[in-house]
Amino acid sequence: MNLLEILRFAVRGLTANKLRSALTTLGITIGVAAVILLVAVGNGASAAIAASIQGLGTNVVNVSPMRGGQGAGARPLTVQDAHALVDPVGAPDVRAASPVVNTTATATYGQTSYAVPTVAGTEAAYFTTTNRAIADGALFGDEDVASARKVVVLGPTTAQALFGTAESAVGKNVLLNSIQFTVLGVLQAKGSTGLQNADDVAVAPLSAVQNSLSGYGSLNQIVVQAGSADSVALAQAEITAILDARHGIRAGAPADYQIQNSEQLLATRTSATQTFTVLLAAVAAISLLVGGIGVTNIMLVTVTERIREIGIRKAIGAPRSAILGQFLAEATMLSLFGGLLGVVIGVVGSQFTVAGITPVVVPSSIALAFAVSALIGLFFGSFPANRAAKLRPIDALRHE
Repeated sequence: MNLLEILRFAVRGLTANKLRSALTTLGITIGVAAVILLVAVGNGASAAIAASIQGLGTNVVNVSPMRGGQGAGARPLTVQDAHALVDPVGAPDVRAASPVVNTTATATYGQTSYAVPTVAGTEAAYFTTTNRAIADGALFGDEDVASARKVVVLGPTTAQALFGTAESAVGKNVLLNSIQFTVLGVLQAKGSTGLQNADDVAVAPLSAVQNSLSGYGSLNQIVVQAGSADSVALAQAEITAILDARHGIRAGAPADYQIQNSEQLLATRTSATQTFTVLLAAVAAISLLVGGIGVTNIMLVTVTERIREIGIRKAIGAPRSAILGQFLAEATMLSLFGGLLGVVIGVVGSQFTVAGITPVVVPSSIALAFAVSALIGLFFGSFPANRAAKLRPIDALRHE
């Protein structure tokens, strides 16, 4: 019996019970589609995070309080710390430094209320330092900060939530926690990472935010702009020297602040996202394993139902290899069909935004998932196929 005849018998066996064959492939289909889609979501999140962080600029350094502090002697970051970093003599590689206080607020315009996740109080240099450009209206300036004017610049997501797409936000008055602020402008879009939306923000003068919303506490961060991407390391060393002196930190002692540049932040976020992607793929792979167990179960049922057929074929001279090949072919064809359908579903599903993330399909995940589906058919189909091939003709013919 040649290969073509073995495949013909396998197709006949599968089409004899179409519903059972379809249900058997379902587990493989779901597993393959899940692997492709979840890996695509993970890679999409990585790409979005990279774009968001790199959008800040390659010469941006973030200084933030050390999480958990460093004991009773830890000092908070202050506005004076930020201003001290802009020192042509002590820090020639620092171009600008902006103190930032982050809080939350409920914004209200007319009958519309919206919970703004990030209200940033800062100074005018913040927009240049973080590479944020204006799309409509204007930014606030140093005079607005000095006089604590209640003005605000909105991110595009926040502006759309409050004013919709038909109405301009510029010049309108909004309430932030029942305190009136005037909208000066709307920022250009920077995109969302799925976990954090850089466009869902409101930026106001630091003095106004501290007076009205957050109070006079520690800064959440100081955003520092180095002279160039090549001078980031020098700028970090200068920042460390100045803050150590101001905070009374001795050589070798732990600091009460931490410094991260965009490359370090990107590496940290990327590593975390890759771990998350691996976990997602592992969960999806479990469904492939379950699908393989389903193939074994159904093929065992098929062998039991067709014992007399196997006995007759053996009695008229069918070799063991033909029986083994037929049932292996059936299991593999089920897995391949399920894998092909899973690839189609996974690729189509990756064209849609998932939880604010645009999936990025990885060709290697398609090839790997499809290859694994074929191996599952061979591996999980080998036991029932071998069982069928080992049947003695006389025992098979006696089976009721």
